[in-house]
Amino acid sequence: MTEFMQRALELALKGQGHVSPNPMVGCVIVKDGEIIGEGWHEKYGGPHAEVNAVRSLEDEAQVEGSTVYVTLEPCSHHGKTPPCADLLARLKPKKVVVCNVDPNPLVAGRGLKKLSDVGIEVETGLLEKEGLALNKRFFTAMTKKRPYVILKWAQTEDGFIAREDYTSKWISGENSRELVHQYRAEEDSILVGTNTARYDNPSLNVRFDIEGKDPLRIVIDRNLELSGDLKLFDGSQPTICYNTQKNETGKNLEFKTLNFEEELFPQILENLLQRGIHSIFVEGGRFLINKIIEAGLWDEARVFTGKVKFGKGIEAPKINLAPSASMDIGEDRLTLYSNSEYEKRPSGH
Repeated sequence: MTEFMQRALELALKGQGHVSPNPMVGCVIVKDGEIIGEGWHEKYGGPHAEVNAVRSLEDEAQVEGSTVYVTLEPCSHHGKTPPCADLLARLKPKKVVVCNVDPNPLVAGRGLKKLSDVGIEVETGLLEKEGLALNKRFFTAMTKKRPYVILKWAQTEDGFIAREDYTSKWISGENSRELVHQYRAEEDSILVGTNTARYDNPSLNVRFDIEGKDPLRIVIDRNLELSGDLKLFDGSQPTICYNTQKNETGKNLEFKTLNFEEELFPQILENLLQRGIHSIFVEGGRFLINKIIEAGLWDEARVFTGKVKFGKGIEAPKINLAPSASMDIGEDRLTLYSNSEYEKRPSGH
């Protein structure tokens, strides 16, 4: 049984970067101990995993008497597509096995009840932790009512994030920079503060021939002091500028006012969740990242340490947690930290 659910999880991961704000879901149909059909949720608004798995069969009648392994409870409501629970109830598999019950109030056990009401055996919790880790962004949005927050920064071997004049190129090597572009492609949005925008002039898009969509760009500019000539304001991809001065929407650029006299990051998270944004990749500087760490509003941190030394400069943020993992990326060292209940952690942490 475990091997079939593991396969469903592998299939689900194929949807990463393509299905948000929906969860990633994989489905495997098994009969007489053999996989006869499989599918995954491939893109937002498209058919769900169960539908694609059924379509992979020569005849949908083959579902009758089978065991269906699906990583998340089949939906029971009409959204962009019809309810998958209704499809399975009609096709009559003998049993449906799921990793996780859907925390979405529109589903939350109703899909499983539809199946059991027509005599289909239902089992939940197989590889539950793996399923939670897979859809950590979705579960965080549903249960904590905020996007999943990933912090990223590069620091020198002697612990600086930038020189005294705020410049930081290039602390990490090309392998690390390519990996960061992969990370960007996996998240809904990407955030920088005023100084990072001003001194680095980042594009915040996906390059290095990485497949995936560009994230929503977010910049904080309290008094609208940043130059309009910055790459962030070039209209090449959707961008939000949070400020105190104006609300205005143009081509791929929106100015949105927030109350800077109160804690800012919770307001940003609330506004992004309202927009259907389930994850945010923070590439800000020391001030912004430390604020987020102090507030406890983060789930992961990915810290690249390069071989270069600055001797003096702006100190890198610090996290008072033991790392969850570390690895070499080219010449650099990548250290990972987890602050999420949904992230799988190594034993001992």
